[in-house]
Amino acid sequence: MVTTPATATTIKPVIGYVHSIETFGSVDGPGIRYVAFLQGCRMRCEFCHNPDTWNIGTGDEVTSDEILDDAIRYRAFWGKQGGITCSGGESLLQIDFLIDLFTKAKAEGINTCLDTCGQPFTYKQPWFDKFKRLMAVTDVSLVDIKQIDTDRHKRLTGFNNETVLSMIQYMSENGHHMWIRHVLVPERTDYDENLKELGEYVSKLHNVDKVEVLPYHTMGVVKYETLGIDYPLKGIEPPTHDRVVNAENYLHVNDYQGYRQFPFS
Repeated sequence: MVTTPATATTIKPVIGYVHSIETFGSVDGPGIRYVAFLQGCRMRCEFCHNPDTWNIGTGDEVTSDEILDDAIRYRAFWGKQGGITCSGGESLLQIDFLIDLFTKAKAEGINTCLDTCGQPFTYKQPWFDKFKRLMAVTDVSLVDIKQIDTDRHKRLTGFNNETVLSMIQYMSENGHHMWIRHVLVPERTDYDENLKELGEYVSKLHNVDKVEVLPYHTMGVVKYETLGIDYPLKGIEPPTHDRVVNAENYLHVNDYQGYRQFPFS
């Protein structure tokens, strides 16, 4: 805790709960990233490969200064486009910590990236004002659209997609840069009619710098077994290469590659 001489008041540091750290991330935003995977998520995505991040309020307790000091040790590897990414779990469940960390990172000239599925988003106060403060210190957001069809989204995640799309619409209308991501899962998200609708939806958004199709994989199955949780997608194999290409075509992936992909200095 910090005591200020002028007022003799005690300021409690903002605490975050971290599941794990990756110091050389290459797929979680532009350039090479220091990635903090924050603990806690309310969604129960059937394809989730990190069920150990679900529990809220657990994990390693850290301050923003501790994360920032650790991250800066790797700054030489970032180049002009790398920086810090906060992922999850669902990072927006710890919005106060994100604001604190990203504000300090921007003061150091560090690029900031938010990885979110948008489930906690709301226009209710005081949360929405916090979100606006966070966006002011966020360079780019990686946003998952797990299913454009709300009924299939609810089956897949346990929640409808209204809050996700509301957040994306706000970002689109207010100049906030996004990478849109879609996990391609046979029998869940790999439907031509949904892919077509999703591609049309994304094409109408502003400030989308990149669109990615992420093929479903089964590497997380062992974690379910270790935790004693039934794996919900037993028997479903990863999509074929042809289906991945099909999804990329529907989502017009090549239209975004390289186009303002890295809008920051």
